[in-house]
Amino acid sequence: MSSTRTPAPVSNFIRAIIDADLARGLHNRIVTRFPPEPNGYLHVGHAKSICLNFGLAEDYQGQCNLRFDDTNPEKESDEYAQSIQEDVRWLGFQWSGDVHWASDYFDALYDFAVELINKGLAYVDDLSAEEMREYRGTLTQAGRNSPYRDRTVAENLDLFARMKAGEYADGAKVLRAKIDMASSNINMRDPAIYRIRRAHHIRTGDAWCIYPMYDYTHCISDALEGITHSICTLEFEDHRPLYDWVLDNLSIACHPRQYEFSRLELHYTITSKRKLLQLVNNQQVSGWDDPRMPTISGMRRRGYTAAGIREFSRRIGVSKSGNSVDMAVMEGAIREDLEAIAPRVVAVIHPLRVTITNFEGAAEREADFHPQHPELGSRVVSFGRELVIEADDFAEVAPPGWKRLSLGGEVRLRHSYVMRCDEAVKDEAGRVVELRCSIDHATLGKNPEGRKVRGVIHFLSCEHALPAEIRLYDRLFTVPAPDADKEVDFCTYLNPRSLTVVPGWVESSVKDAAPETRYQFERLGYFCSDRRDHQPGGKLVFNRTVTLKDSWTKEAGSL
Repeated sequence: MSSTRTPAPVSNFIRAIIDADLARGLHNRIVTRFPPEPNGYLHVGHAKSICLNFGLAEDYQGQCNLRFDDTNPEKESDEYAQSIQEDVRWLGFQWSGDVHWASDYFDALYDFAVELINKGLAYVDDLSAEEMREYRGTLTQAGRNSPYRDRTVAENLDLFARMKAGEYADGAKVLRAKIDMASSNINMRDPAIYRIRRAHHIRTGDAWCIYPMYDYTHCISDALEGITHSICTLEFEDHRPLYDWVLDNLSIACHPRQYEFSRLELHYTITSKRKLLQLVNNQQVSGWDDPRMPTISGMRRRGYTAAGIREFSRRIGVSKSGNSVDMAVMEGAIREDLEAIAPRVVAVIHPLRVTITNFEGAAEREADFHPQHPELGSRVVSFGRELVIEADDFAEVAPPGWKRLSLGGEVRLRHSYVMRCDEAVKDEAGRVVELRCSIDHATLGKNPEGRKVRGVIHFLSCEHALPAEIRLYDRLFTVPAPDADKEVDFCTYLNPRSLTVVPGWVESSVKDAAPETRYQFERLGYFCSDRRDHQPGGKLVFNRTVTLKDSWTKEAGSL
């Protein structure tokens, strides 16, 4: 079962631009694109961009392309490309036509570079990377022209062809756009558009030893695909003049327009691919899909729903202002979706044994999986002489306001009898290891006569309960912005309690649950059977997706 809620789109400045463009006939339909580099797994920031670009295409009956920016072969892999496609589909979107790749356009990109050279707008430069940085200048000081800037068109054509033919070592030469070394925008100070790089490419193999730079490739790829609205995050705002300069100076009929929105900064996470890879390589997490990771695959494995993530993206909106969002907003969206779709079952995570002294045999009672959704069906709740309850549901001496079990007190067992605690059995260290209790046989499905029982707790019959590995996940970091201070290693703020693994017990109705089956463990939170390690009918592994309510603010102070 999945959520069927489809909230109305939230207006934003990009929608306003599209509405105006369509109204004045600038476009008959819109074409957007999602252009990730296949150099890592997608994270929550990419989820926002996916929902924006694919969502706009859906809402305006246009199209959205998936295009891989595969111009940096040393860091890219087919594993990453496949995971990206799976993430997009899982979020509920489908790209138009075939997957596009920047490498589809390598021949055209080379020809366009030749066109720039012929127009006197590009030149081959022999400066080293260090020398180029020195010549580039600073934010307050203009750059200087390279001594190779005035090479003739013929010389540049020859050198560029020889670069392509592999005659020069990596880094020996670059092709640069000839723009303005005195520009106030450093991105316009003769940026490199091709470099020599001998690296095996995931699609073209060893066919090329020169590769185009992103800023050059991106705008041309947009134009060749007929993109109408090229939407990216604000760090590319200063790159927009270069985007326009390249297209203005090439013989391409289509000239897309670039629009920027603020990137997502989600508290208690990081979204730098480099730092996420560091966590993976240093084995501080189990992999890219570790449920503590802010990757889409990690969130999915933890039990987040695609509908919940889409709703989160809708709520945070799209703007040019800062988009710093508390984790509670994400968890709230997930919690609301799970509330509507997750069956209720019983699990005991920290078991305390209970012996019912006035009961023999077994009893059963039918209970719905969800009180508001009878279509989810029902299951049998078993009762027996030996039970387990949550240890936290018992106190020898009841504190003020206590509504659970205490010595000499009564409590309602969920879907079952009223139970009284008559004795607490302790071990040699003085810890309570067993409760001896009695039930009121007249209270199965009924209130007791002559007295009021205030509390309800859950339980499992030992005879029918199944062992399960319970993984209690929490936030990966202890501070909202773990990488804000560049002088402090972000790993300093890793939460030592981000994962606690405990042996617990679950009711027998979940025995054959498939991986990625979501439940509400009553009174404990929302959980999901692990998509990797859970084995239906065998080893049962459940990940805590989110608690029933936000308790982080209270708990964070004790870390």
